[in-house]
This record gives sequence, structure tokens and C-alpha cells, in this order.
Amino acid sequence: MTALTIERVDLLHLSMQLRERFVTSFGPQQQRDIVLVRLYAGGIEGWGELVAGREPVYSEETVVTATAMLRHHLLGLVLGRTVEDPRQVDRWWRHVRGNHMAKAAVEMAVWDVWARAAGQSLAHALGGSKTSVASGVSVGIQDDTAALLDRVAGYVAQGYARIKLKIAPGNDVGLVAAVRERFGDIELMVDANSAYTLDDAQHLAALDEFDLMMIEQPLEHDDIIDHATLAPELRTPICLDESIRTPGDARRAHQLGACRIINCKPGRMGGHTASLALHDWCTAAGMPLWVGGMLESGVGRLHNIALASLDGFTLPGDTSASDRYWTADIIAPEVRLSPDGTVPVPTGPGLGHAIDHDRIQSVLEHTETFTAA
Repeated sequence: MTALTIERVDLLHLSMQLRERFVTSFGPQQQRDIVLVRLYAGGIEGWGELVAGREPVYSEETVVTATAMLRHHLLGLVLGRTVEDPRQVDRWWRHVRGNHMAKAAVEMAVWDVWARAAGQSLAHALGGSKTSVASGVSVGIQDDTAALLDRVAGYVAQGYARIKLKIAPGNDVGLVAAVRERFGDIELMVDANSAYTLDDAQHLAALDEFDLMMIEQPLEHDDIIDHATLAPELRTPICLDESIRTPGDARRAHQLGACRIINCKPGRMGGHTASLALHDWCTAAGMPLWVGGMLESGVGRLHNIALASLDGFTLPGDTSASDRYWTADIIAPEVRLSPDGTVPVPTGPGLGHAIDHDRIQSVLEHTETFTAA
């Protein structure tokens, strides 16, 4: 493989509207401020996506802070550099603490351009072998139980392989009971997004009767110790999301018994290189793993699907079809759900789908360009 020199990076600032309001314990969200990274190397372009939100609620990173980090620190460490292996990028900025979402946006674009230059799919470049991946769907908190049941019914009819319910204090056990009663033995899980404390252990244990796949991140976003205390009190497996930012976090959580499942989000991990390391560790440890989502556009979604094609990702991920979130996505063709509840893994070079430049122009706020000069 010929070495590639990173010549230019564009940051495309988009404003996109979700097709419906998405409510979690963090609050409601309908507008997404998305920054795409378009990276040129060897005359080829690769794409990445910044998954940080407007507010520092899921993570301390926001669109504003992450783009500032890119402008003033990270892009200067990659522009003009020659890439012989995408894993190099992770080493170039290892001395820069944290800022995983900012790093991931660029690092994943490097993986895309690398795969395109090699004439192979991103999934193949990452080591994936699946031709399709099981797709789950995340259902936000609804106004009432009837609305939730209607929403779940629609997704079950579409064939999604797993339903995830967002929960929060006051919107939890009763809703799960209603869904289980209505839909029987569907694959069902809940996601608390850090909304509970150890004082809620007995209340959370009431979820055990519903045979859930898992309860995701019930306690603090950066906690492992309290989750290790909670885990023996529940029959339902705990899955950690926000708490796992490095493969080392996964190892410590495993050693302490804090979780039995891990949600891997490449944006949270700092990109594909760290996600691959997490995948390899979890596979060796026998820890079930799946790919989560961050309300990405098609660019981020295709990156997630490519990662989910690795054998160690054994549970349905948040790799929903484009029309779950967007009236019109920014890729062509859009990601579509197959009748068997899977989405296909693209086989074309890089991300495997074309970028819909006309759609991008319709939601583009402004563009920043950075060159090696």
C-alpha cells in the first residue's frame, strides 16, 4: 500500500433536524449540529463525523469545544503527515488528553481514505467479515404509555431485531411492563443514561421480572465502582456505555464485576483504532459487545456499520436505518433495514456509499478549510 500524505481537512458545519423529537433522561433533542470531516490524502477524500452534541450532557465535549480542539491542536498534528497505517494517527496525538470525540472525527476519516486508496471496503480494512449486521432501534421517552406502545409497534412491524427503551425515574418499570405485556418475548433492553443512583437499587431490581437483555448505564457516567456494587443486586445484566472510554476501562470494569456487556461507540472511544483494541480485549475476555449510536448522519452510521461487521460484536447495535432519524440523509443510497432485521454491510471502497453533496449543501451552515501550509 502506497503511503498517503494528509493534504487538507475541511470541517463542514451542518444543521439537521431529526424527523421527530428524541427524549432521554438528558432532555429532548430535535436539532443536530453536525460537523463532518472531509480529509484529503493522496488526492482521495475520506469522511468522518463529529458526534458531540450541543450541550455537555452525554460527555463534557460539545460541538463548540471539539471544533476548537480540532482547530487549535489536533489538525496541526496530522496535516502534512504521511500515513502508512491508519493506526499511526492514534499515536500522533497520544500526548493530548481526552477529547475522544474530536479525535475520532479525524481518525475515522483517515480510515475511510485509507480504505478507499486500497480499493477495499472500510469493513474489510477494519477486519470485518459479516455481510450484514443485526439492527436494533432506540425509542425515546414518550408523552404517555399509549404513544410508546404505538411507537414500538411500528418498529416491531418493520422488523428491528431489538428494541431499546430510554428510561428515567418516573418513566421506567410501568412502561417496560406495558411493552412486555403487549409484545411478548421480543428482544428488549433499557437505557438509563446515568439517571439513577445506588439508592435506586431496589427499584431497578423490579426490572428483573421482565427478562431484559440488559440495563445500560444506570449510574453515573464516569462510574465503575458503584456499578460493581449494584450488579450483584440485579439479575438483569448491566451494560456500560459512558463509563468505558478506553480498553483499560473495560478491563477494570470486568475485574470489578461492574458489567457483563459493553456498548462500543467509536466516537466515545476516540476512533476505530481504540474500538478495535476494545473489540479484541472483549473477545478474549468473553465479554459481549455491541455498537452504539449517537444520532449520527449517514456518514457516522456507515462507520458504525463497518465496525459492527467484526465477529466480536455479537449483539444487535444501534445501527438503525436512515429513515429512523432523518427525512433525508446525506448519503446515497441511504441505510435501509432488510426484512430480516439487519442492515447490509457496504462492499464498495471506503464507506461504500456516495456522499449526497446536494443534500449537504441544503443543510450546510459554513465550511472551514485547513491545509498543511
